[in-house]
Amino acid sequence: MTGFPLPPNATIGLVGGGQLGRMSALAAARLGYRCHILTRETDSPAAQVSHAVTISDYSDPVSLRAFADAVDVISFEFENVSADGLDLLASIRPVRPAPAVLRISQDRVAEKTFLNSAGVATAPWAAVGSRQELDEAARRLGLPAVLKTTRLGYDGKGQATLRTPRDLDAAWAMLDPKPLILEGFVDFAQEISVVAARGEDGSVASFDTVENRHRNHILDLTLAPARISWAVDQAAQAIGRRVAEALDLTGLLAVEMFLDSAGQVLVNEIAPRPHNSGHWTIDACPASQFELHIRAIAGLPLPPAARHSDAIMKNLIGPRGMALWPAALAEPGIIPHLYGKAEALPGRKMGHLTRLFPRGALPGDFGVEAALGKLAEA
Repeated sequence: MTGFPLPPNATIGLVGGGQLGRMSALAAARLGYRCHILTRETDSPAAQVSHAVTISDYSDPVSLRAFADAVDVISFEFENVSADGLDLLASIRPVRPAPAVLRISQDRVAEKTFLNSAGVATAPWAAVGSRQELDEAARRLGLPAVLKTTRLGYDGKGQATLRTPRDLDAAWAMLDPKPLILEGFVDFAQEISVVAARGEDGSVASFDTVENRHRNHILDLTLAPARISWAVDQAAQAIGRRVAEALDLTGLLAVEMFLDSAGQVLVNEIAPRPHNSGHWTIDACPASQFELHIRAIAGLPLPPAARHSDAIMKNLIGPRGMALWPAALAEPGIIPHLYGKAEALPGRKMGHLTRLFPRGALPGDFGVEAALGKLAEA
């Protein structure tokens, strides 16, 4: 097995074939590495730009062993993979971040328990294993509240907002798999996030705190940097570092947070991988989130997570987003990124656009609309 740091031409195995794997593979190629993708999809975005691909379920032991034997280190690009499968891979090759980190992030109860035990504040929550427990949790936390599956939910999937007691029956019947988790409603002023890389030596490089705006529960815009006070920025950065260290992470971590109306920073979710809210770093930073991810798992030194520009990132979602692609290519100052997905399904992330500004020149709301022009309407 190749040692660390990985030498040039070593092979990095990536579990998952989506756009995060694609952009990670492109960053790896820039550093002289090859990528081998393990995915269930044919013609996946990541496989299109990679050295090799294995088409397999994420829990098939024969395919997993063959995949591990063909690579030098392994990482993953999303949470909905088999932690048991990662355990098998880890018995053959290093897996970074470790399977134990994935287990925490892919279960909301385990995630909230871990965060609170690390001294990180979250919205009030309660595990819900039965219809009676839902009644008890709703009385304790109050309504409105959000009922979620503990696993497999993302981009607004697997959740329901409870506004009155009449909503409980329908939400309980609709959401699977069970058990569920009830989260108290947060009167938030902003949604923010921090993306940080942590090396095997414990060094941490953290990108600027950004502001995220969602539409239909899917990220629409990221503004970098977030327009927040120095104190809030320092609190968010400290939380990102604390979570990475508590996880003993080797790799990349995104921490999604709420800034509530009282000015308190509460963690919503963590993701031990590259994150949609970090896509702006490709164009606005000398080393992107994807490069830091590859450097961390390959055992390379981490450069500063510095930005040379302010930025707006806009997602292209589904058919409506793809209808903007010709205009995006023709719009001066827009940097387009397309992920190579064959079909523009509703709610599907097809690509993103970035607009750069000099440091300190990120516009206000009216300026954001003006900077994106007609592209802001999608």
